[in-house]
Amino acid sequence: MRSLTAPVALSPAARQRALDAMAATELDVLVIGAGVVGAGAALDAVTRGLSVGLVEARDYASGTSSRSSKLVHGGLRYLKQLNFRLVFEALRERSLILDTLAPHLAKPVEFVYPLEKPVLDRAWVGAGVGVYDVLGAGRGVPAHHRHLGRAATTRRFPGAKRGTVRGGVSFYEGQLDDARHTMMLARTAASYGAHVASSARVVDFLRADGRVVGALVQDLESGRSFEVRARRVVNAAGAWTDELQEMLGGASRFRIKASKGVHIVVPRDRIDSETGLITETEKSLLFVIPCPWSDEHWVIGTTDTGWEHDLAHPAATRADIDYILAQVNRLLETPIGHEDIVGVYAGLRPLLAAGDSEQTAKLSREHAVVRPVPGLVLVAGGKYTTYRVMAKDAIDLAVADLPGRTAKSCTDRVPLVGAEHYRELSRSRARLAEVFGVDPATVDHLLGRYGSAVTELRALIEATPELAAPLGNSRYLEAEIVYAVTHEGALHLDDVLARRTHLSVESTARGVDIASEVAELIAPYLGWDPARTGREISIYHRRVEAELAANRQSTDAEADAIRVSAPDSRTSFGFPLEDQLTV
Repeated sequence: MRSLTAPVALSPAARQRALDAMAATELDVLVIGAGVVGAGAALDAVTRGLSVGLVEARDYASGTSSRSSKLVHGGLRYLKQLNFRLVFEALRERSLILDTLAPHLAKPVEFVYPLEKPVLDRAWVGAGVGVYDVLGAGRGVPAHHRHLGRAATTRRFPGAKRGTVRGGVSFYEGQLDDARHTMMLARTAASYGAHVASSARVVDFLRADGRVVGALVQDLESGRSFEVRARRVVNAAGAWTDELQEMLGGASRFRIKASKGVHIVVPRDRIDSETGLITETEKSLLFVIPCPWSDEHWVIGTTDTGWEHDLAHPAATRADIDYILAQVNRLLETPIGHEDIVGVYAGLRPLLAAGDSEQTAKLSREHAVVRPVPGLVLVAGGKYTTYRVMAKDAIDLAVADLPGRTAKSCTDRVPLVGAEHYRELSRSRARLAEVFGVDPATVDHLLGRYGSAVTELRALIEATPELAAPLGNSRYLEAEIVYAVTHEGALHLDDVLARRTHLSVESTARGVDIASEVAELIAPYLGWDPARTGREISIYHRRVEAELAANRQSTDAEADAIRVSAPDSRTSFGFPLEDQLTV
């Protein structure tokens, strides 16, 4: 595989060129959905030498792939289910992500499993992470778990509840910023020649002689609809899989059941611990995770409950948040409460379901790849860590009966944008601090977000020196906000606040206090006039108000009704933003 020497910027102009190219020629493969699996499938296909299109109805990673637990891990729950094959596969992929594919975005993180029942807990946890050591699969993280007594556990976790935590087991997993990783996958695919576009919704499939031969796509930014012809189409729409399949009469061998997972974000000083924490609850595992994008926060979750409402905006309820607080407070000498929470997010796991199972915690986390009708491949299920395997399997099936010979998958050897030379560059922190005019901590922040692509950010600052200024009181530079539009595909204010940065979950203001400044920075690069800029700010404010109100509701139905009442920055051409603001 050739080295990626010139990454393509996901600029607004590049998006338009991608749409025009998809409308003008027949592709080998069209991938629907730019979550981690869809973006991975586009990269897999294009690096086999195929012509590829990738369309996403909303933003890159705007669904499940930006709302995970931010971990790349083997999965203790799968060991308890004796699913060693899935664990081995996940550990192998964890190693690839940390060592080869995205070392700038993924890092090892130490966890302690606090023991409340020392004999029983130590037996199964120790055996489980011992299997981690045996299966290893290339590591990626420090090897060998350690059993800790009460004193050693307290040294790592000083905030442990006295009389409850009576020991621990220490081991390592991997963590990453999922939203940035998925966006980087899409950008890497574009850099190898894929046509990549967000805000491009599939509204129907094209069919001929009983085959799917492409899709009718609507550009949600302009309202323009156009046909995209493709020899093979891959449905990688995650939670929206069934919705797309309904366009073909619901043809499928399985259905998708959405499971809601909620996380809260709290300041780092609210929990006194040197490591992350993992414990088992009655429903799932609970993680207290050092925030991958900031050393000032913890991410705590998750829940595992069925969701039957709006797929684009799953809402956390008061009951969800109360559950997480109750579970984590079992371990804490000083409990945390609602007043400590600065961010809440909810995502949907697309689980494979057969029959009438309603218990999402017991549904399959494995993936399936099928051909429901000729010309169409459907990939669903799975977990974030094994996205590359899912993508490979989907493209393998898609090209199996294509005329001619197609190269095998090589994505285990394809570093993402920013990965190449990252380690060499990271050894030059002092020089980078001087070049950017920032302190070493900011250099670490930039390298952890951009890797070697930080040189593009430097070029932006050299062209416009005032962009070197910090954004308000945040750790972000103004250049990062502009770069999100010029290089990372952001088209709307909430793309920047919720996924290119994490300002939406880093303070009690939820980004409202900085929204106007961010909007003014990106407006010239997106061609917004003052009226459009004002609408984007208003929409974001309404979104935050709705989310906060939803978080106070008792039931999913009540929370959903409030959340979907807020206007959406992405809309069809027939329902303009002005109308939404009067809803």
